[in-house]
Amino acid sequence: MRRLLLLPLTAGVILSSVAGASASVAAAPHASYPPPRTPVTLTSGFFADPDSVPATWVRANRTNPSATRIQSAIGSKPIAKWFGAWSGTIGTAVGSFVGRADNADKLPVLVAYNLPGRDACGGHSAGGADTAAAYDTWISAFASAIGTRPAIVVIEPDSLGDFGCMTPDQIAARNGMLNFAARQFHDRAPNTWAYLDAGNAGWIDAATMADRLNQAGVANVRGFSLNVSNYYTTAQSTAYAAAVNSALSAKYGYTKQFVADTSRNGNGSNGEWCNPAGRKLGTPAQVGTGSNDMLLWIKTPGASDGLCGIAPTTPAGTFTADIANHLISGV
Repeated sequence: MRRLLLLPLTAGVILSSVAGASASVAAAPHASYPPPRTPVTLTSGFFADPDSVPATWVRANRTNPSATRIQSAIGSKPIAKWFGAWSGTIGTAVGSFVGRADNADKLPVLVAYNLPGRDACGGHSAGGADTAAAYDTWISAFASAIGTRPAIVVIEPDSLGDFGCMTPDQIAARNGMLNFAARQFHDRAPNTWAYLDAGNAGWIDAATMADRLNQAGVANVRGFSLNVSNYYTTAQSTAYAAAVNSALSAKYGYTKQFVADTSRNGNGSNGEWCNPAGRKLGTPAQVGTGSNDMLLWIKTPGASDGLCGIAPTTPAGTFTADIANHLISGV
């Protein structure tokens, strides 16, 4: 981790007239101040995991004609790491990943994806913890494992858009878990910027999403994430974020920062979400401006959305060279 040093201010020069006039103080012309402590200033760029899914695939398939191309375009880039039931002991898994990034002085991006009833309405990525109590234990250990190290965390993609098939009691229970998650990152991971997921520009109207974010505890975290695993342009996400913030401000008196997933938005959206043809890689991870904190590759490019589109036999989350090559070429 980059260490910040507090620099002493240059002392003012006290001038007195020989005639006994009152003293005056000349301000130091170039006082130095340390930058604010944020995940960005505490690190020297985003963490490109050498053990990411695409990079691991390349190492295992070096003789594949696409290996070099995939490593250059995808495997070498900073990509979020997703954590769920498959991660084993969550504190160990998160701690190891964040530790490797911290040792390299880089900023890791993590996704917490273990909410009970996950993807209840879509179904392609169903799963999650068995109970709310189990989830609370899991997410608390997740946040604790990060501790004071800098990190970016996206909390439960699709959780606030996936309400269409849920009962009011199920929605209330989900909001309770998301509120708990938000408080865990706020309390246990002080150098983490955490973002509740807010769907995408083409899913839920902005005013409704603002209500859902507020009910889920967005006031306790840095902000919200957009376009995770989708294809909308950055301009569309930015406009949607502005509308959400306008609604938050009007009804609740505050606004929030946001991050946008640009992993597959190079050609924008054609209205389909599940392995559509003709999509393309977007801008790699970089710090944003204004209310846009960052552009990030949150979805792993080359990983299937489910049994659909150009990958009808590839389960959700599975990486293939075919999907990766489609995104690299944009066809």
